[in-house]
Amino acid sequence: MDAVLNVTKSQLVTEIRQLGLSEGQTVMLHASVKSIGHIVGGPQTVLEAILEILTSSGTLMMLVAWEDSPYNIFSASFQDDIDKWPEEKRQKCPTFDPECSRADTKKMGILTEYLRTYPGSIRSRHPLGYAAVGKLAQHVLKDQQWQYREGSGSPLEKLCDAGGKVLLLGAPTETVTLLHFAENIANIPNKKTVRYKMPIIQSGERVWKDFEEYDFINGIAPWPEDYFKSIVDEYIEKGNGVRGTVGMAKCHLFEAKDLNNFGVIWMERHFCCLEDRE
Repeated sequence: MDAVLNVTKSQLVTEIRQLGLSEGQTVMLHASVKSIGHIVGGPQTVLEAILEILTSSGTLMMLVAWEDSPYNIFSASFQDDIDKWPEEKRQKCPTFDPECSRADTKKMGILTEYLRTYPGSIRSRHPLGYAAVGKLAQHVLKDQQWQYREGSGSPLEKLCDAGGKVLLLGAPTETVTLLHFAENIANIPNKKTVRYKMPIIQSGERVWKDFEEYDFINGIAPWPEDYFKSIVDEYIEKGNGVRGTVGMAKCHLFEAKDLNNFGVIWMERHFCCLEDRE
């Protein structure tokens, strides 16, 4: 029991390697630290274990987003026209700074802030973007597009192009952010879109920048359930990916490009004729 409750770095390295993670790989991580058990050295140990496996020739990335996003501060009224907000309300929103704005640990997990502040880590410029450390970090995150941030040229596409992996350490299957790339490129009619504004620094001044993307919160189609979970669960049921246990956590390792391709096919099959069913 002690060996499970007190998870050491060496145990993490051994068990994560058994999933198939290895030197030089590029991997996107989703983690529930508490599901692993009591980790000797705390959450930082998880990152250190993964980076020891990857070595300096590998790359680790996570979606970190932004703790002070207006989505979080004014969630109930965010769809209001921000241009009509009272100035006092607008001034309550902090300005996004990729160098120091904290990760959204409540929604993305505690490891996101550990990775954002890890020595050598860099962050993409989008307020709802990524952090990464390793050989391809700069390449993967450079100039993440302002509009349709998960589409062509995005960190997710670059993850796929690099032959990357998706690692779930105790995280549920519905958290696989990679499938936002599938949502962007799937040939589906009438995808739902969303427009919003966020305060950022441009040319040394604070501005409320306009953003547009597919509706990642409510879904691009009126599917009655969390379809990311449906997609990944079906992918696993068909024998794809590697399953294992790290500490006490149920874990999976997927090939990013293969999973994304599966997601595109799944979405095109399920969403192409939704209007005809109504």
